[in-house]
Amino acid sequence: MMNTVRWGILSTAGIAQKALLPAFGRANNAEVVAIASSRLEKAKAVAHTFGIEKVYEGYDALLDDPEIDAVYIPLPNHLHKQWVIKAAKKGKHILCEKPATIHAEEFRDMEAVCREQGVLFMEAFMYYFHPQHDRVKAIIDNGEIGDISYMQAAFTFYLEEEKRADNIRMSEEKGGGSIYDIGCYAIHSLRNILRAEPESVHIHAVMDPEYHVDTNVEGYLTFPNGVRASFQSSFSQAMRHEYRLFGTKGSITVPRAYRPDNHGGEGQIIIEKSGSTRTETINSDQYKNQVEHISEAILAGDQVKHSEVNTLNNLRVIDACYESIHQNKRIDL
Repeated sequence: MMNTVRWGILSTAGIAQKALLPAFGRANNAEVVAIASSRLEKAKAVAHTFGIEKVYEGYDALLDDPEIDAVYIPLPNHLHKQWVIKAAKKGKHILCEKPATIHAEEFRDMEAVCREQGVLFMEAFMYYFHPQHDRVKAIIDNGEIGDISYMQAAFTFYLEEEKRADNIRMSEEKGGGSIYDIGCYAIHSLRNILRAEPESVHIHAVMDPEYHVDTNVEGYLTFPNGVRASFQSSFSQAMRHEYRLFGTKGSITVPRAYRPDNHGGEGQIIIEKSGSTRTETINSDQYKNQVEHISEAILAGDQVKHSEVNTLNNLRVIDACYESIHQNKRIDL
């Protein structure tokens, strides 16, 4: 019985080199055996750096390799649908960067092909695989901070003005904008931690006049049982990646919500109530956890924890966010 999934990587994208390829190297049940790029020399250089055996010029050639079990797709957002469907039709399981695609309706097509072909699909929300979030849910469930009435989330970083012209995040045609890039994490964590789907969204956005993408966003969401939430995403503020919950007895702050890997994998949970503060720390390797999780599901023939329903619901909220921006009003889901 096979105990290692053989992976291929479609492109030499920065996220692959900085985060995923090292994570594949740390995983116990996964091995990267091939990489493909439209620029062969670039692929050869990355293969040399990471000790990857096979190099392909073009993604189709990699997908034709019968020795590859699964592919990781870190391509620009607008190319996800095309290559997920191609990979599925070649019988490859798929780990695809977030957001899975640009519109929820597109994902329904992708999901249908994956189901027809009997391949697993998982969207790469790596933060989800850090155990600090399960601990937050446990603290909520034990009643320590009382009934939750409000949650806020923020993911921001400063994208220098001189670098914006050549940055894919600023390309409207390629699925750029702060919501697609980082706001999707904030939205996902609201849904994940509250364990509910929003009933409405209202977005206030600053749109770049030259590139026509959202660079600064404030979002307001309502959830069932009167719970309210807000999120921020921005390319114009210093790095911040956190969420906070407010209850009738206290609050929880998670200051390293999405990128604990920037702190050696150490997550923090700060619980404040009636004048006292307690900080819990949890160390883990979220990128490695993500790779091992989908690889184990492939090996065992199981489903993935981060389901296609979860992906679809997050995309539905993102669709509503952009509809709110375009119509300048609250959108009911």
